[in-house]
Amino acid sequence: MERKLAAIVAGDVVGYSRSMEADEAGTYAALQSAFCDIIQPSLDRHGGRNFKNTGDGFLATFPSVNDALDAAIEIQAGFAEHPLSLRIGVNLGDVIETDGDTFGDGVNVAARLQAMAEPGSIYVSAAVVRSADRNRADAFRRVGRRRAKNIADPIEVYRVNPGSASSIAAWLPSMRIRQPAGVYLGVAAVVGLVAAGLADRAGLAAFASSTIDTVMRISGTAREQRPAIAVLPFDDMGEAANDQYFVDGLTEDVIAELARYADLQVIARNSTFAMRGQAADVRELGRRLGADYIVEGSARRAGDQLRVVAQLVETKTGAHLWSSSYDRRVDDVFLLQADLAAEIVSHVGSYVRQSEVAAAAQRPTDSLQAYDLVLRARSQYKHGSSDGDGLLASRALLLRALELDPGYAAARAGLGLTYIVDAVNGLTGRASAPEIETGLSEARQAIQLDPNLAAAYQVLSFGLAAKGEYQEAMQAGLRAVDLNPNDPDSLMALAKAQVRFDRYGEAVENAERARRLQPLAPQYYVYVHGQALYAAGQTEEAEAVLGECLMTSPDEADCLLIWSALLAELGRRDEARAAMDRLRAVRPEFSLESERQYRRFGDSPLMERFLAALALAQAPEAADRAPGAAAAKAS
Repeated sequence: MERKLAAIVAGDVVGYSRSMEADEAGTYAALQSAFCDIIQPSLDRHGGRNFKNTGDGFLATFPSVNDALDAAIEIQAGFAEHPLSLRIGVNLGDVIETDGDTFGDGVNVAARLQAMAEPGSIYVSAAVVRSADRNRADAFRRVGRRRAKNIADPIEVYRVNPGSASSIAAWLPSMRIRQPAGVYLGVAAVVGLVAAGLADRAGLAAFASSTIDTVMRISGTAREQRPAIAVLPFDDMGEAANDQYFVDGLTEDVIAELARYADLQVIARNSTFAMRGQAADVRELGRRLGADYIVEGSARRAGDQLRVVAQLVETKTGAHLWSSSYDRRVDDVFLLQADLAAEIVSHVGSYVRQSEVAAAAQRPTDSLQAYDLVLRARSQYKHGSSDGDGLLASRALLLRALELDPGYAAARAGLGLTYIVDAVNGLTGRASAPEIETGLSEARQAIQLDPNLAAAYQVLSFGLAAKGEYQEAMQAGLRAVDLNPNDPDSLMALAKAQVRFDRYGEAVENAERARRLQPLAPQYYVYVHGQALYAAGQTEEAEAVLGECLMTSPDEADCLLIWSALLAELGRRDEARAAMDRLRAVRPEFSLESERQYRRFGDSPLMERFLAALALAQAPEAADRAPGAAAAKAS
């Protein structure tokens, strides 16, 4: 028995029983023809596995949402000229595979979506919309929240409109990859019509320029000019069993070096490391991560010698563009990182000025042992984790690193973060509010040591926001993003500060940028995105994003909080009160009083509206019981 995340397509022929009564032989022949000529070939082309036929329907799984959507679109296109009509539902969710069969909530939701769909249509869940390629966003139209049999919570339903002009544009990129001749013939036809219809050169040039722009936009190439690159975790080929942290740290630092270049989109570490151990074709990895290029490699440490092998792969074709091996002494690891980053950038394209390449070689510390301790600290605690013991272990390692090199800026920034996180989130039960000042002091020292260290400004922004100094927090967040435009944590920190400072539209934009860079984002990202949409008054979008959050994590307190306020404002009081009841069960210390103190939306008029909405959802004025040493969770 294997549990995994999969995209599920459920299809069912409409009115099959009635058609059988009218013409049994003809209907049966038409059904067999549809399966043989339309459904199964489309499933095969897009990597689907038909695990169950239901007489007049089918259930299939796909390794990715985009493949499932492409297959569904292709199948419905095939049925356009067929005597039978089909309904399709698509969902992304957990499934269990055993003995060739597949079952679970993911399958059940797909089947319910199919049953809701109109003949000839495709209905999908919010999880599918969020996981699909960004350039397909216009192809989805929100249907609303629908209740389904044997599904406890309403499902957020969207319809795919493959016939609309914007939707045709959205689906063309994948068809262009599989059938390039069709696109090129279409472009050739346009050029031919232009040449035949326009005689004067000026008119032809203007029309041709406009037409090329339109074709580029339809093909998806104009949506983002910067190439996206993902660095997969390097394989540890060393003999020592405890060297994985060192190899992971090396990978993270190569990612950090690449992220300095504003002309590259660099996929975040959490998303690429989630791919560890998954044997998948590089083209599939590229689709899942939204990456044009992938860097993969291995490292082997033996004594004071380090050997690194890396290669750069184009995900559309799977072609290997470059590979190289490096033999260095371990104390040359910083030079190795700079060499790797510079070579990768040079092979992706001429996007980096020579001055930036030279700046990448700056050595962060002269103590290799201090660097090793920082890598160990990173492996002990990752920002967003609730592991108090891991946080304390990480802090101890960072303190040891600073004993060896008091001027190591990255170590000071990391140390500052441990104090602020603990004071705000109460992970250890030992911290108090004054420790925020300790963390801010460390962050400021890190900035003095290295004014270009983006991570230090990120920590500074986090701590200032926790103190209620929202404008200063936003300025620090802006500086972090300016220094490292590809760090999703910095973008999220900035979005949070902007929400508190009445910059809602910019907060939405930065939250969306962060989620693009972190395709496998933690729930915290989804919450901040939903909060920003709520603040910006984008009600439908906020409802969809928060619904996605609660579909995958029904007890996520931060999402429940904004969700209950949103439902109350929409007049759905019973649902708002139910959400509030769930919130209070998860977070007993929650109260209107704590929200007033925390000032989630700063001093803006939205803050009072938010509190009024929570009161309508029957939020308690005071907590049911006193919270522990932790302050209210910073979210």
